[in-house]
Amino acid sequence: MSTPLKAVTYRFNSLADFLTAKPLTVNGELDDGWGGQFPVKGREIKASVLFCDISRFSQRTLELNSTETLVFVNNFFTWITAEALRERPGIVDKYIGDEMMVVFSNEFGSEDAFLDAVQTARWMGENDFHAFCPHIGIASGIVTVGYVGTPLKFDCSVFGTPVTLAARCASVKTGRPGIVFPERDWVGHKFDEAFPSRKRTKPNGTIWEQPTAWTMNPAQMVSMKNLPDLSVIVVGNATVTLPQQSAENRAKESLSHLYNDGAYRPRIPYKLVSLEDD
Repeated sequence: MSTPLKAVTYRFNSLADFLTAKPLTVNGELDDGWGGQFPVKGREIKASVLFCDISRFSQRTLELNSTETLVFVNNFFTWITAEALRERPGIVDKYIGDEMMVVFSNEFGSEDAFLDAVQTARWMGENDFHAFCPHIGIASGIVTVGYVGTPLKFDCSVFGTPVTLAARCASVKTGRPGIVFPERDWVGHKFDEAFPSRKRTKPNGTIWEQPTAWTMNPAQMVSMKNLPDLSVIVVGNATVTLPQQSAENRAKESLSHLYNDGAYRPRIPYKLVSLEDD
């Protein structure tokens, strides 16, 4: 008797790909009350939402021109998308200004969606080479992946309380860079599993275990804008990032390279910069 083949789990590159491949839990059309018809199409899933934004964004981009700000933000998004999601089945929902939302779910390939979200946040904190110091919030629960918009333009996005909670958790003041999530989402998880120590190999071949730089604070009640107070856990990162070059200066220098190559034609006089390491 042959052994049954294990089902292949495909990785979805976008929420639209996911909706195309899966049956919908809602698929109808409604009236806006004024004669306009709009579709309601989506799929309810259990998911963990990671929300992050750049700390002190307005202050840090105040002296950048508009295109330098574009470089600055895209550097941040590329770092998270290409590196923080490496080997993890998260899907980027959207980029808004300096904010980014990533969704994890068993239906996207996670064995533990919340743990994947936490470990992505941990990776970001441990490899923040340009000191973006993102505010990070995570929340889990039932969400609806659906089409949003009108026949003039449709997008796919995620809707539900976990989206709001993740954004509110990211706004909690933590002092040092950290990760914030509802206490209830932590139930059943272990600190050493989510924030393991690092193993290093010495020149003589012996293994040295470097203690984790993360610390978990006791749960605390915090006020949530337009929501009931919530018990959250804050996991802080004691690592102090001293970048060789700040993200701001990298944006300025990168645009100067484009200008020299003829790939940037500014509308106003541009002051060419050549920056040494900070």
